[in-house]
Amino acid sequence: MKTSTSLNITLVDDDPFCLSYYEQYLTSLGFQHITVFDNGTDCVSNLTRQTDIVFVDYQMDMLNGMDVLKEIKRFNPDIYVVFISGQEEVQVALDAFRNGAFDYIVKGKNDIIKIAGVL
Repeated sequence: MKTSTSLNITLVDDDPFCLSYYEQYLTSLGFQHITVFDNGTDCVSNLTRQTDIVFVDYQMDMLNGMDVLKEIKRFNPDIYVVFISGQEEVQVALDAFRNGAFDYIVKGKNDIIKIAGVL
C-alpha cells in the first residue's frame, strides 16, 4: 500500500506561476513523484505514465479541464481527478462531478490547504 507521500501526482495548469507554486508546495510536504504539464494535450498524451491523482485547471487552451477529465476517465476510471480552477460557476463544478471528478477546488487564498486536504 502506498503512503500518501509516495503517490504519483500530476499537475496540469497553463498558468506557469500556479503550476510552479503547487509543485513547490507539494514538494515541501514531502511528495517526490510529481509530473507537471502546462496543457491538457500533453497530459492526455502521457496517460500511460503511472499516476494516482491529477490536479487539473479548468480553463486551458485546446483541451480544457473537462476534456482532460473525460479522457482520463476513459483511460482509467480509477485515477482521481481534482479540479483547481478560478472558474466559480456552480454548473461547471456540477458537470465535473457528473463526469467523475473527485473534488473541485476554487483557486484562491485557501487552495493549497484544500489540496493538502485531498491528499
